[in-house]
Amino acid sequence: MANNAQNVRVGTTGAVTFAPMGTVLPTGAVTALPAAHVDVGYLGPDGVTQSIETDVTDITAWQNGDTVRKVQTSHDVTFQLVMLETTAQSLKIYYADSTATATAVKVTGAQSPHNVVVIDVLDEKHTIRIVLPDAQVTERGEIVYQNEEATGYDITMTAYPDSNGVKAYIYLDDGEA
Repeated sequence: MANNAQNVRVGTTGAVTFAPMGTVLPTGAVTALPAAHVDVGYLGPDGVTQSIETDVTDITAWQNGDTVRKVQTSHDVTFQLVMLETTAQSLKIYYADSTATATAVKVTGAQSPHNVVVIDVLDEKHTIRIVLPDAQVTERGEIVYQNEEATGYDITMTAYPDSNGVKAYIYLDDGEA
């Protein structure tokens, strides 16, 4: 196998957009997004972290207690990011308040709505587009108000399967087209 530095990707910049459920999904890395997508703006320096977690149960045999099979009992796909801009969009997402504006938000116990989310990761002419057909904010981190740090809205989204059983579509473009 030959090593090729041209195949190394670095997520140097990008964008994260939210759109209502039912919005047409993009089918390529550089396809224009429908107008319903709203960009959350600047993200924290750690960018976006994708995690895939699975739990398995061991099936053991009576003979010697040998493990003879593993059965997957759960599968979670999550994406974590920190929104740095205080806008109506970031406040709606973080607080699950559909009426939030850039100047007022209500904190209630409302669950976050499901959305279509697109994460574009850019590296010079290369694009990685992650399309989440059904995503929901399922965790919120702390908000810190201090004089040496931007106020950030830390969220983790869970990706749920669409009608085809797909939690995330990942499209790649090498910029050569």
